[in-house]
Amino acid sequence: MAETAVFGPGGFRYVRGRFQYSGGVAAEPGYAIERARFHRPVPLREGFRRIEAYLGDLGRPATAFCACELRSPGQFTEEGFVAFNRAYVGTLERWGIFRDEENPVARSNVCPEVDPPAEPSFHAFSYTVPDATGEAPDVKSFVIAGSGEAPEGPGGYRERIIRLGDTSPGAMREKARYVLGAMESRMAALGLRWADATVSQVYTVEEVHGFLAEEIVARGAAPDGITWTYARPPVEGLAYEMDVRGVPVERVIG
Repeated sequence: MAETAVFGPGGFRYVRGRFQYSGGVAAEPGYAIERARFHRPVPLREGFRRIEAYLGDLGRPATAFCACELRSPGQFTEEGFVAFNRAYVGTLERWGIFRDEENPVARSNVCPEVDPPAEPSFHAFSYTVPDATGEAPDVKSFVIAGSGEAPEGPGGYRERIIRLGDTSPGAMREKARYVLGAMESRMAALGLRWADATVSQVYTVEEVHGFLAEEIVARGAAPDGITWTYARPPVEGLAYEMDVRGVPVERVIG
C-alpha cells in the first residue's frame, strides 16, 4: 500500500508521491476540506495571489492549501512538464508547503480540447478549515490526485504509458482499468473507498461509453454519476485521466 504522511501545518494527511504532487489528501481529525472553483480559469501567477488572499480572508494560512485543479493550453512534452512543475512548486515552497522535494498537495492538470486557456491556469482549489462540529462529518473530506495511464516507476512517460498511441476501444478499456485501480490504491491508503466519493471526474477526448457500465459504474466508481470533462491529460501520449473527491462544501467564486 502507498505510504502516507501528515502535513501538520495544513491539517491534512497525504499519499506520498513525486515532487510535483501527492497522490491524494484527506483531512485530519478536527478539520474538513472545502473546494472553491473559479468561474473562469485564472492564470497561475494571479491564481496563486487570489488563493492566498482568499485563504487569508477565511483566517486560514497558506499551508491550508491542499489540492488544486489546473487547466493548460495543450499537452506538455516530458521536458516541458518538468520545467512547468519546477516553476509551480516554487510558490508552494515560499508558502512553507513544499520542502526537501516533498509535496503534500494533490493536483490534476488537464488540457481542454475546446476553448483552452492561453496559459496554465487554476480551475479550482481545495483547502482545510476547522471542523465546526468537532465530530467526523457524514461526508469524508478528501481529494485524490489525477492519474493518467502511466504506472509509477523509473523512465519517462513514453516508456510507461499503457498501449502508447493506441486509442482503440480495447486500449481505452485497458487504460481506464489501470487508472481506476490507481484511484482505488490511493483511496485505500487513506482508508477510503468509492462509496465515500462525492464526485468522480473523467478527462478524455476518446470514447468511454463502451466501457462505462462494466468498468466504471459496476465497480462503484460512479456513486453519484460521472463528471466527464472533454480534455486531454497533461503529457503527450496520455489519453485517459481521472480524479476523485469527497468534499462536503463546494463554492464557485469570481
